[in-house]
Amino acid sequence: MNLVLTLVFSLSLLTAFFAMVGYPLLLKLLDWLIKPDPIAKDTSYEPTVTYMIVAHNEEKVIKDKLLNSLQIEYPSDKLEVLVAADNCTDATCEIVKEFSREHPEMKLTLYQTKERKGKTNAQNEAQKLVTSELLVMTDANSMVKADAVRELVTSFSSDDIVYVCGKLVYSNSDNLTADSESSYWDIDLAMRDIESRFKTITAGNGALYACRNDSYIDFPPAHCHDSSMPYEYAIRGKRCLFEPKAVAVEKAGENDSDEFGRKVRMNRIIPRTLANGFKILNVFKYGYFSLFFFGHRICRYSLWIAHLAAFIAPMIGGILGNVFWLSVLTAEIVAYALAVVARVMKPKSKLLRLWGYYVMTVAAQLVGVCRVIVGKSNGTWEKAESTR
Repeated sequence: MNLVLTLVFSLSLLTAFFAMVGYPLLLKLLDWLIKPDPIAKDTSYEPTVTYMIVAHNEEKVIKDKLLNSLQIEYPSDKLEVLVAADNCTDATCEIVKEFSREHPEMKLTLYQTKERKGKTNAQNEAQKLVTSELLVMTDANSMVKADAVRELVTSFSSDDIVYVCGKLVYSNSDNLTADSESSYWDIDLAMRDIESRFKTITAGNGALYACRNDSYIDFPPAHCHDSSMPYEYAIRGKRCLFEPKAVAVEKAGENDSDEFGRKVRMNRIIPRTLANGFKILNVFKYGYFSLFFFGHRICRYSLWIAHLAAFIAPMIGGILGNVFWLSVLTAEIVAYALAVVARVMKPKSKLLRLWGYYVMTVAAQLVGVCRVIVGKSNGTWEKAESTR
């Protein structure tokens, strides 16, 4: 029994270490040793573009988003703006209509879903109206830099590139909760940059991304483009890139309740990713992407399993009277208690704050998976108010 407990505990620690430390270091090493070429850009490429803004009850920010859209530096005769309203019940749609009347120079269309089925469904329905070559998608609370669309567009330098994701920057990193998310996100972006230059990214973000309209996939409402698009395109032999010069700015959650809820919703994809992900680990077929998906997705999305196993193993050992396992269990309880204290007290120590944030992230994974198992997860979303 002791051998089994040791094996389970060791594998759990190894999984967590590789996901959070080993894999980022491995990417850095690969980047240093192989030095992949920078992503080529075709600055002469100017296809027609539809800029889709997805919104559900965004009356607080939708006008600012539309004003921000007016600043996009792209030929006006090749740019259309499409607001996909997911069954809004506030003044969002009225604000869009009024804005359209006040700004006839903008080619602005409003599409309203009849039922609220979530972001992906709203995108699926609205995409049927799109005739442009490229479809750029963005969230209502994400303000993009003036050149962001052009930076996305010029990255479609070859036919095998079908998806390009921009860089999300948090504007409120001075807030303690947001600062932890921002620190974590900076590491993630650095990994995406390396993955992109080697092969293809394993996930995007909803703030700003683009795909070829003729390659758009109708995903089920419970899926999200962030994880589903790069995966599906990769298994079809297409490339998905990260373009750090295409910048979108938004607020991170400023309180733990908002940030925890956001992560729970995001983590509804974990069971599906783990169930489907192992078939892409054929390195002979997918090359670098197999490594990237294993390190960045499978190991990362297995943290909840690793931490559960690393807690249950010493607990069983302690129940059986093993002093070593009892001491390990005690140390874990103290460590998790420190994480809770860090989230409540917001200490000056950044290391403690990051530990508390990490534990919250793993807890959100566990809750997200449990919600899927009991059938309480769907494609709809409740926005985090502190991000508006």
